[in-house]
Amino acid sequence: MNIKPLYLISGLLLGGTLLTGCGQAVSVTGSKESAGAATAIENCGRTLSFPATPQRAVAMTPGQSEMLVRLGQADKVVTEAQSKGRELMPELADLGTAKQLSEQGPPSREVLLGVAPDLVYSPTSYEFTAEQGFASIDQLKAAGAQAYVATAGCPERRSSAEVTDLLTDLKNMGTVFGAAEQAATLTGEAQGTLDDVKRRVSGLTKPSVAELFVEGNTIAAIGAGIEYNMIEIAGGENVFSPDDKAFAQFFSSVISPETLVAKNPQVIIFTTIDKVHEQATLDYLRTKFAQLDAVKNNRLVAIDSDDVMPGTWGNIRAVEQIAKGLHPNAF
Repeated sequence: MNIKPLYLISGLLLGGTLLTGCGQAVSVTGSKESAGAATAIENCGRTLSFPATPQRAVAMTPGQSEMLVRLGQADKVVTEAQSKGRELMPELADLGTAKQLSEQGPPSREVLLGVAPDLVYSPTSYEFTAEQGFASIDQLKAAGAQAYVATAGCPERRSSAEVTDLLTDLKNMGTVFGAAEQAATLTGEAQGTLDDVKRRVSGLTKPSVAELFVEGNTIAAIGAGIEYNMIEIAGGENVFSPDDKAFAQFFSSVISPETLVAKNPQVIIFTTIDKVHEQATLDYLRTKFAQLDAVKNNRLVAIDSDDVMPGTWGNIRAVEQIAKGLHPNAF
């Protein structure tokens, strides 16, 4: 089975068919009050306890690597998964202590447990699906590792996630790694960018927007969740909505070409796996949907699929990039 195209649908993780991944808010319930005291946080309804600062962290995507690097924890990252052909960040490559575990999908249970992690930071719960051959949360715990799922990727949260869920992840990771000050600085930076975008697009006419992931002749649309919220913040009006039956249970749904034509969005946001996929999507849209306003006016905005994964700094970049695509004169 070719897992590459099916695995990433715009932050939606697939294993041949749509997998429901969703979640709860995450909040800090404890912190190090004295030397040697355990740190505890709440994550997806679970309590994660850390007797000491993690020394062997696994980042389940390059986006999770970036978060840990920004928090000043590059030396704690021992492996990165799902790199999709990308090189390690310079901050990791220069240290020479991190390696890449997998390309297009999560590493197998044996491979992940083989690097002896004490923390695995993942965008969603899919990466811990035992039925897919991945290490489960319980198996990791038995091996001495805690599994942290990004707030926006927790079960029951996926469809109602917001960009600001990232701020909870920053706070939690800051607590776990004893980097509260750096986390607070990054939180201010992230909130500042979001506030700036909101200020710039305030009062402007909202163009109609469709966010898509195209693979071959299959079109998936986003109608809820973190990417829906990105479009809201960026000053767009999504032509799909959580009120639509297709998105009542899940934030993404495969749609027909006829549905897209009927919606006729003024702007199309589409997520890409790599440059080849980006070009293939552009070619498909321009060939099959030349009558759409978005295509006729060349208002097609490509977003890196890593940047819409929950719990990544790319969420902030994506909001700004989408806003520039919707309101170029505001920037």
